[in-house]
Amino acid sequence: MESSRRSFVSTLSSLLGVGAAHRFLGLREESPRSSTWDISWLDGQKGKHKQVFSVASPLNQHFPLHVVTNYLDAFEEVFGVRYPDVNTAVGITDPGFPINVSDALWQKYEIGRRWQIKEPGSDAWATRNLYMENMPAAPGKTVGLKTLVARGTIFWQCNNALGAIARRLARELGQSADDVRADLIAGFHPWVKLVPAHTFMLGLCQERGFTYESI
Repeated sequence: MESSRRSFVSTLSSLLGVGAAHRFLGLREESPRSSTWDISWLDGQKGKHKQVFSVASPLNQHFPLHVVTNYLDAFEEVFGVRYPDVNTAVGITDPGFPINVSDALWQKYEIGRRWQIKEPGSDAWATRNLYMENMPAAPGKTVGLKTLVARGTIFWQCNNALGAIARRLARELGQSADDVRADLIAGFHPWVKLVPAHTFMLGLCQERGFTYESI
């Protein structure tokens, strides 16, 4: 009976939207109990087309931002629509962590070496964020963080993964994990959203009508 009820609510939510479905059924909408986590940005994602991308593979194996760019380009080319009618979010845990941090952190914590990312066309470990702008791309395409953020893309960082990264770096460097964690947060790009858990945000996004792709 309970599973049937959940299925009905889920189906109605997909048709009406979560908020409207809850109001129709007389259900209480949830609101954050803690001021620690600001996820109000999710309420602003009201486009007809929405997709959340989870960076799941090591960055030394691919360039995940190309996939997000292709998604946005295709909607613009086929339907002539763009942000705010098309919303994109990129969820990042440990494998994609280097995307979210500044050149200064890449240098200080040897991000290139630790995440096995080399300068393009070189055997040297990267000492700068390779994903900021002007990434290698097909003619006519512009791929990079700055361009995607300008096109409305949201980037988040999983706090659970951040804690594990901070503890790992702290052990290797003989420092306090709390100090390292604070330093990493200070080195985030200004647009990065720190969220309590990656899986939590993936679920919330899908409840709000986002489709999902692992990249």
